[in-house]
Amino acid sequence: MLVRCLYASRPEKPMTSALTHEILKQSCHNNPGRGITGLLCYTSEIFVQVIEGSRDDICNLFNAIVRDERNKDVCLLVYEEIKERHFGSWTMGQVKLDGVNPGVMLKYYEKAEFNPFNAPGHATMSILMELVATGAIVSHVGA
Repeated sequence: MLVRCLYASRPEKPMTSALTHEILKQSCHNNPGRGITGLLCYTSEIFVQVIEGSRDDICNLFNAIVRDERNKDVCLLVYEEIKERHFGSWTMGQVKLDGVNPGVMLKYYEKAEFNPFNAPGHATMSILMELVATGAIVSHVGA
């Protein structure tokens, strides 16, 4: 059974490119063997990640993320059974949200700022899907 999990968190320490590189490197190393695909999005103050895979693997990974000392304020936004993956082409894609058009944010959020902690989970998922559809992916690693 495939599931999708979308969560938001805040970095425990100030965001650096080294931190995001470390997380992506770890994901790209660990996820393919588990059949986990997904997308990591971030601003200077927020991480949002969607992960897809088997229920057991996603639950185990999410629990590890909650315990990870690099994160705080981990908030589950969406957890659902799925028929197919939306992020099957990536072991882990990356999107930096600081430069996203404010019009995209206003389409789904009350204000033109990215705040998944104060919005419906499916609105955040819609933003991510639109970014994928419009090619706003900064980099990706093929599955």
